[in-house]
Amino acid sequence: MRASALALTASAVALAAGAAQADRIAVFNWSDYIAPDTLERFTNATGIDVSYDVFDSNEVLEARLFAGASGFDVVVPTADYMMRQIAAGLYQPLDKDLLPNLEHMDESLMDLVSVFDPGNEHAVIYMWGTTGIGYNRAAVAERLGEDFEVDTWSLIFDPEMAALFQDCGIAWLDSNTEMLPAAMNYLGLDPTSTDEADFDAAAELLMSVRPTVRYFHSSQYITDLANGEICIAVGWSGDVLQAAERASEAGRGVEVGYAIPDEGAHLWFDMLAIPADAPNPEGAHAFINFLMEPEIIAGITNYVMFPNGNASSNEFIDPEILADPTIYPSAEAKEGFWTLQPYDARTDRLATRIWTRVRTGQ
Repeated sequence: MRASALALTASAVALAAGAAQADRIAVFNWSDYIAPDTLERFTNATGIDVSYDVFDSNEVLEARLFAGASGFDVVVPTADYMMRQIAAGLYQPLDKDLLPNLEHMDESLMDLVSVFDPGNEHAVIYMWGTTGIGYNRAAVAERLGEDFEVDTWSLIFDPEMAALFQDCGIAWLDSNTEMLPAAMNYLGLDPTSTDEADFDAAAELLMSVRPTVRYFHSSQYITDLANGEICIAVGWSGDVLQAAERASEAGRGVEVGYAIPDEGAHLWFDMLAIPADAPNPEGAHAFINFLMEPEIIAGITNYVMFPNGNASSNEFIDPEILADPTIYPSAEAKEGFWTLQPYDARTDRLATRIWTRVRTGQ
């Protein structure tokens, strides 16, 4: 009897745990990257609660995934990192029968990301954007004149020009896959190069302007630009535009701009994917499908100011956002964009070593 009772108790606990699991998912997303009401609307629509955590670099997400048993059901990797994570078996294939809203996705964009995920088998586009320059308009005007147009990486990479902004603060993304290719591109080299000589040239350029950099961080610049605590940042398009909106709402006289440099910029895609060991894959699919509702993803774009991968959402997006070339770039601007393939192990070690040297200034 005792053994039977224990068995029944164990069974009841397992059933309760399964039921609780079915009613909850865990999401790991970038900082400041979802509308305030999205999670609540999902729970109201499905009855599934969301545990929501954030990160600010692909390296943080990758470390959690490779460690195993992350406990996350949905994560948001950038496409080039995702490519090698797929090869490592870190994601499960999507059950497209559970994703009827795939019909709304922009086929041309999905074709672009199929380079990273053949057949779009493992992920769906969440947001995409560019890496460019965020700046304090008054600080630029004070140093370079009212008529100066911010349209060049020279503000970051020309030592004389960058020195003009050292006193008010320059921030760089803490990412070798952003800063090294941008430096190569500025030098007229292929930003997707994995040649050691090109990495060394990029490192030399970065070290020449390293003294002008106040800090390296991949999210702090949003608040600091908005508050006027820094005047130049290498940042992601929507993040800088969020900073601009926060600055406007604060009413302190800080005006923030975003520029896609004429020399070119990194075009990236952030993806919705389900880890191979996700505790609640069915709930994960429900969440991804919910985010692909045109009105839902449009609401997120209207809040975070990043373009999404949903073609049907345009009718719900603020017309000013759709018309803003810093958010939805022109065909001419797109000609200078590059996308990155993941580095192999040798190149990854090289880039990491160089970036450590740049960060430390040694």
